[in-house]
Amino acid sequence: GNYKQQEKKNNLENLEKYNKLIQFSRSTNNPTKGITILDFDDTLATSSSLIRFTRPDGIKGTLTPEQYASTYEDLIGLDYKFDFSEFNKVVDGKPAPLLNKAKKLAGKFGTDNMFILTARPQESAVAIQKFLKENGLNIPLENITGLGNSTSEAKALWVLDKAAEGYNDFYFAD
Repeated sequence: GNYKQQEKKNNLENLEKYNKLIQFSRSTNNPTKGITILDFDDTLATSSSLIRFTRPDGIKGTLTPEQYASTYEDLIGLDYKFDFSEFNKVVDGKPAPLLNKAKKLAGKFGTDNMFILTARPQESAVAIQKFLKENGLNIPLENITGLGNSTSEAKALWVLDKAAEGYNDFYFAD
């Protein structure tokens, strides 16, 4: 009942976004509106943050962000339970190669249109902002989105929202 209604509502909202986006894209007099979208893990920073899991048989273990991203769909199907509490912190964070590029972009264009889009939970935004600030990149907290989801669909829908807001010149690094 409720799940189906919510799914229909979400599909309708996405359809409205697509329609708005198509109308916007057909207009030729739109000013250029640039946006920078950066992933956090292994793009701006490396860290030792791990995802803890419990298998259905009770055995516990950990995954790196990379291992989780490549296997979570299979593991959820196998009834693994995940604990992301370490992902709310940046454990042993170190700058990754793209951080310097991001700082150059910020120096040239500011950070109002620079966004961090991460699979980490939204609770991690404060720790991400603190780490970046300590490393010379000051991103507004409201520009840090933790999807709590690493599907490409979740990221695509977020990007679609930004296009519907009028952004039409994208720099995306993941």
